[in-house]
Amino acid sequence: MAQTHFGFKQVDERDKARHVREVFDAVAPRYDLMNDLMSLGLHRAWKRYTLLVANAQVGDHVLDLAAGTGDLTRGFARAVGPAGCVVHTDINAAMLREGRTRLQDEGLMLPSAVCDAEQLPFADATFDLVSVAFGLRNMTHKDQALAQAHRVLKPGGRLLILEFSKVVPPLARAYDWYAFTVLPRLGQWVAKDAASYRYLAESIRMHPDQETLRAMCHEAGFAHVDVHNLTGGVVALHVAQKSL
Repeated sequence: MAQTHFGFKQVDERDKARHVREVFDAVAPRYDLMNDLMSLGLHRAWKRYTLLVANAQVGDHVLDLAAGTGDLTRGFARAVGPAGCVVHTDINAAMLREGRTRLQDEGLMLPSAVCDAEQLPFADATFDLVSVAFGLRNMTHKDQALAQAHRVLKPGGRLLILEFSKVVPPLARAYDWYAFTVLPRLGQWVAKDAASYRYLAESIRMHPDQETLRAMCHEAGFAHVDVHNLTGGVVALHVAQKSL
C-alpha cells in the first residue's frame, strides 16, 4: 500500500485524511485564538496581503478551499459584492461549521460545502479565483489538488496559495526552536492539545519549499507563477495563472 507523510510519520495514503480530520476536529473551537497567539497576529496581515494581491472584482466567482473559519472568504465576499459569488469550503465539517457561523453572524449568507480539494465537484472553468490558505500542506495528493484548481478556473483565472514555507537561513534555527518547542507547549496550555500542534509544526517542515511548489504549479498546467515571500519566508504566497 502507498505511504505518505503525516507530519514526520509515515501512514497509509488512505488514512491521512482521517488523521488530518482528527487534528482539525480537535483544534476547531480555538483555531482563531491559536492562530493569533502562534503568529503574534501576523496571519491577519498575511491574509490582508493575499486579498490585496487577489484584487477580486465586483461580480467575480471565487472558490475558497480549506477555508476554515472564513477569514479570506469574508474578504472575498465584500470585494465581489452581491453580483458575485464566493463558495466557502473545507474538507473538515467542524472547521466549516465554525466558519459558517462566523460568516452568518456578520450577515454573510454564502454557499458552504464540505469539499475535498483533490476531487472538486464543480464544472470546468467556473471560477475567476481559487484560494487556499494554510491548507495545501495537509492534502495527501497536492498535485491532484493543484490540477483540480486549474480545471475549475476560467481561462486567465488565478490560484492563490498562502502557505508556510522555507525561511531564509538566518531565521532557520530560531524558527525551528519556536515551531518544535514553543508551539506544542502553547497548544497544550491554550487548547489542551500538544500533539495536534506538534503535527502542525511537522507538516510545515514537510511541505514543499517555494521553488518546488512553483514547479508543481507549472506541472499542473499553470502558465505563470509568481512567488511572494512574506516575513522572511515564514509564509509564501504563490499566485498561479491559467493561460487565456
